[in-house]
Amino acid sequence: MTTTLFSISSSEGINQGEIVEAELLRSEEDIENSVVVIGSHDLTLDLLYTELRRRYPELTLSSTNVGSMGGLMALKNREAHLAGSHLLDTETGRYNFSYIERYLKGVEVTVVHLALREQGLFIPKGNPKGIESLKDLGRKGLRFVNRQKGAGTRILLDHRLKQLGIDPSCIEGYDRVEYTHMAVAMAVASAVADVGLGVMAAARALGLDFIPVEQEQYDLIILKRFLDHPPVAKLLEVIRSPSFREQVAALGGYDVSRMGEIATP
Repeated sequence: MTTTLFSISSSEGINQGEIVEAELLRSEEDIENSVVVIGSHDLTLDLLYTELRRRYPELTLSSTNVGSMGGLMALKNREAHLAGSHLLDTETGRYNFSYIERYLKGVEVTVVHLALREQGLFIPKGNPKGIESLKDLGRKGLRFVNRQKGAGTRILLDHRLKQLGIDPSCIEGYDRVEYTHMAVAMAVASAVADVGLGVMAAARALGLDFIPVEQEQYDLIILKRFLDHPPVAKLLEVIRSPSFREQVAALGGYDVSRMGEIATP
């Protein structure tokens, strides 16, 4: 195989869509046995990786956290098998489908429901700042940690702030961002921030208190041509198993009653 190597001195990068030659650092068999998921972070994906490897050691789940919108763009560009998404349509109150219609025109996908999950405020044990709701985010001296632009959690936050009439520029730390729920929880647990928004399971994992804000729908959006791809089919088999449902429910803050069902608009 002919290989072109790029060094820092000869190239500072490549453009999106540019075709280059690359040297594989893993075997083609390993690559064929990988399921690539790009999009919103959720703790269930970590469990899914572990359970998939336990049942099928030859398979692996490669997950990249870029937010729900980033996941849709990855599907549009055929860069992933599936994307995790919880994009709220603020006009209808429904999740994901209006964004699919808008950004994935001409791309055939199947939406598989993973779980309903509790989003809420992470606060230190004992609530030393006396935080009661999202209304408190506008208080002076309260340090917030946010999610990145394009994350479903960020979209939810901005929607609720607009409803409450709170100007984001008044929130200290609004522009301080993390890319996962666990990173937000860690920021609060380590006293870098006083409050953040994320899923209950992350707060529970780090011993934080939690104030519920919204129950939201988290789905897996799968390129339809990969539904019969053996690694993806086995992934769905794991998701639909009773034992995996039990593991997710044990995290706290998840309703798994419809896990694995095909979702419809």
